Amino acid sequence: MIIERQEQVTDAVLAAMSETGHPRLAVIMDSLVRHLHDFAREVRLTEPEFEQAIGAVVALGHLTTATHNEVVLAADVLGLSTLVCLMNNGPTGNTETAAALLGPFWRMHSPVTPNGDSIVRSPTPGEALTVRCVVRDVDGAPVEGAVVDVWQASPVGMYENQDPDQADMNLRGQFTTDGEGRFWFSSVKPAGYPVPTHGIVGTLLAAQKRAPLRPAHIHFLIHKPGFKTLVSQVFVDDEEQLHADVVFGVTRSLVGKLDRGDDGLSLIHAFVLAPGEAILPKPPIS
Repeated sequence: MIIERQEQVTDAVLAAMSETGHPRLAVIMDSLVRHLHDFAREVRLTEPEFEQAIGAVVALGHLTTATHNEVVLAADVLGLSTLVCLMNNGPTGNTETAAALLGPFWRMHSPVTPNGDSIVRSPTPGEALTVRCVVRDVDGAPVEGAVVDVWQASPVGMYENQDPDQADMNLRGQFTTDGEGRFWFSSVKPAGYPVPTHGIVGTLLAAQKRAPLRPAHIHFLIHKPGFKTLVSQVFVDDEEQLHADVVFGVTRSLVGKLDRGDDGLSLIHAFVLAPGEAILPKPPIS
């Protein structure tokens, strides 16, 4: 097609893609082009703005390394990661699902750790915390033998791969549920923290006058054949930032119960695994 006016560009692109052999790719790309072109028309995108946007996309790639994923972070602060998670988990895609975004800091091969042991692997000042969890199926029966990956930031608000003062794999561990579906471990109470702001995402948040803060939480990834892999987070219920998560990850069912008893501080939570395919996500960092 020879283009005579700007309104024809969209139709020309759609026609060029019409022979796409993969049905799902065809649907996604057709919709993407339509929405992308409509967006450009709606905001009357200027050439300098377009060049700036291309530069931002390039920078997202350059800033993504083995220890930091700026692309995932951008999807998180735009709410896209949480939206995709909620659309694909739970019976109605509502905010009561126990699933949550993976985030940019999961690593594979966390140390296998017996139930009851500590995930503190280097000096980590902070309030001692015991985490007690149970994993059940949708009928309420305990799930034995589920592998649970756990990771969290330290009380200074940094994951160990960000902090040279922490040992490798500090505050990470891999547990297996017992015959009653339980796993438990000791740690330190996590703190809220700012997401990395040294790159494109930080520039965007500053321009929008948004605080880059996440409320205190612990990550969980639960995996067992026959069940859909559950990626979740549990938030500390006394955290002030619960209503202002920069990545929109706090849902009601993810707020854990924090107890201060005679034996110290404990965080209690229950997870439900739905039947499905046990697929591990691709780690955002190594």
